[in-house]
Amino acid sequence: MQVTETLNDGLKRGYTITVPAADLDAKVNEKLTEAQPTIEMKGFRKGKVPMALLRKQFGERLMGEAMQETVDGAMAGHFEKSGDRPAMQPSVVMTNEDWKPGDDVEISMTYEALPEVPDVDFSGVAIDRLVVEPAQADIDEALESLAKTAKTFVTKKGKAAKGDQVVMDFVGKVDGEAFEGGSAEDFALELGSGQFIPGFEEKLIGVKAGEETAVEVTFPEEYQAEHLAGKAAVFDCTIKEVKKPGEAKIDDEMAKTFGAESLDALKGQISERLGAEYQGAARQVVKRQLLDQLDGLVTFDLPPSLVEAEAGQIAHQLWHEENPEVEGHDHEKVEPTEEHTKLAERRVRLGLLLAELGQKEEVQVSDAEMTQAIMNQARQYPGQEREFFQYIQQNAQAQQQVRAPLFEDKVIDLILERAKVTDKTVTKDELQAEVEKLEDA
Repeated sequence: MQVTETLNDGLKRGYTITVPAADLDAKVNEKLTEAQPTIEMKGFRKGKVPMALLRKQFGERLMGEAMQETVDGAMAGHFEKSGDRPAMQPSVVMTNEDWKPGDDVEISMTYEALPEVPDVDFSGVAIDRLVVEPAQADIDEALESLAKTAKTFVTKKGKAAKGDQVVMDFVGKVDGEAFEGGSAEDFALELGSGQFIPGFEEKLIGVKAGEETAVEVTFPEEYQAEHLAGKAAVFDCTIKEVKKPGEAKIDDEMAKTFGAESLDALKGQISERLGAEYQGAARQVVKRQLLDQLDGLVTFDLPPSLVEAEAGQIAHQLWHEENPEVEGHDHEKVEPTEEHTKLAERRVRLGLLLAELGQKEEVQVSDAEMTQAIMNQARQYPGQEREFFQYIQQNAQAQQQVRAPLFEDKVIDLILERAKVTDKTVTKDELQAEVEKLEDA
């Protein structure tokens, strides 16, 4: 087998691979010899089928396998010897299209090699890490917000109004017969909440404690229970109590409604949550500072195919953000602009730099970290967590999409350990202003 260089221009590489017919024939014979003891054929005992007959029966298919294996082996050997790493899948084309058995096989292979990324001294990188401690005012604001969601009701005299709560027993009937799931006792219903079918809550406005009333409604045509869809129904209601919204007290009792043992415990949980939110926002700012500085530290050739692909993806994504009404991808091709290409060059440069450093430092994403990340994403699909988890486990590309940001964050942390990082205490508003700058950039 012969490998001849045909192109060496920047990162572009081209080679001709010639596989002698004798090598292919030998590989086919090797495969036939290996399989012969297990093959049975009419008129011959197992393992005794003549080689000539085996070649006639299976030779064409095995020749295809031999070609593929030989070319794959030649490519692997070339990359191991040259040290090249292709930026994208190499283009491999058989050049002698009129090939016939007995001819040599000629293959043309072209690709773009990943560039050599120079070493970087990170000791000159200086980063301000913003630190925000949750203020008492922020905790109090969060408590007040929680209090508004923890509705309480107190007994009132007089008629029920929208926003009040009615406690009642009811029995629902269709054609005079009570239906399953249509009855309840001591049911608390906030009028105007939309909890019941349209028209039900409105007809309870004006009722008083001790009253009995019949509420006539019609189930929607698209109602989930098909046997009730579109049917007229009567609910016999006994009003036991009418309540009005009460002022929510920020105390231990309110804290218990949110799963905390006491108000102090709830304040502690809020402080931790706010601290985590501030820390996450500060991390975004630190990461942008670091990437901006790294972008100016190194220069090297970029594979045009990677830049082109990234620019196309950026242009496509931004187009959809500007045209949210278009959900599919069956629209005209979005051509990248010069601005898109410039951003793509930055992303590719930084991506290659971080990948090179991660490889040199043997950065690994553990199975436990992957599992945790997948579980976190699965929570976005309530009721389908198991299906989502299985999809990721069975899809290599999806796994890479989960692993990539984890790997990048680990490399970022590695660089921050070698850079000069100074903690800078700021207010929540100052942190927010820095985050907004990122969104506008």
